[in-house]
Amino acid sequence: MKKNKKILFSILGAVLIALIIVAVVLVQKNNTAATVDGEKISKSELNEALNTQYGSTILDSLIADKIVDLEADKENVKITDKEKKAEMDTLIESYGGEEAFNSALETNNASKADIEEQMVRYLKIKKLLEPSIKITDDEIKAYFEENKANYDQAEQVEASHILVADEKTAKEVKKKLDEGGDFAKLAKEYSTDTATKENGGELGYFTSGQMAAEFEKAAFAMKVDEISDPVKTDYGYHIIKVTGHKDAVSAKLEDHKTEVKETLLESKLQTEYSTWLTEKKEKYKIKNYLND
Repeated sequence: MKKNKKILFSILGAVLIALIIVAVVLVQKNNTAATVDGEKISKSELNEALNTQYGSTILDSLIADKIVDLEADKENVKITDKEKKAEMDTLIESYGGEEAFNSALETNNASKADIEEQMVRYLKIKKLLEPSIKITDDEIKAYFEENKANYDQAEQVEASHILVADEKTAKEVKKKLDEGGDFAKLAKEYSTDTATKENGGELGYFTSGQMAAEFEKAAFAMKVDEISDPVKTDYGYHIIKVTGHKDAVSAKLEDHKTEVKETLLESKLQTEYSTWLTEKKEKYKIKNYLND
């Protein structure tokens, strides 16, 4: 339930990247940005175009950042290393792990430092606004009931498989297993699934809808430690070994109350921040020289 935060940091990162692009152009505004049949497009022209298209948006963002920093100083708001780490860990988890997070950074030409800078500002906003945001038990209960399916734990199966191209090979492998062959060793020897063969064909836990329909039908009907006959899918023939099973669990509000409250807080922060910023802007002397 951390999608809002993920989107928030993506937007902040994009704004920061745009700012960097404009800064580079400003520094080198008299150089050539490109040529077309020898005709130059100067960096001052590019800068003017960027300024026209993005300048106001970026400047508004910088003004907002400055107001947040000034208000945080007034209220003596501090962000500890522990808080930053916890927030970063949550963000990385929302992307599915360190590898996926780093890949997203690379795709967006961003760095971890870029995100950390925006994260600190987000935490300042949270500390400044949270005391005035009220979340009632009724709101928590209503949200939980409306989104209960997101908190329920679906039935899960843990399995390994050996994937081969034809039925004949599949039957040969199954025969060796019936005669006491080691599943992991046979997976390394025979499986054509390059992503899993080296770890013995392990697939980990999965829920319904994550695997091919024929594969799931067999796996969810099996007992732990049971090995299937060859199962045909569009990928070939699978021999499945079920190694674990988790029953479906219906979520209880008391187990997720803190998580739900945090989700509601994040949602309200996005709404309240706009109002808060508008009010604060009226209290500061702001002069915009962008188009002077």
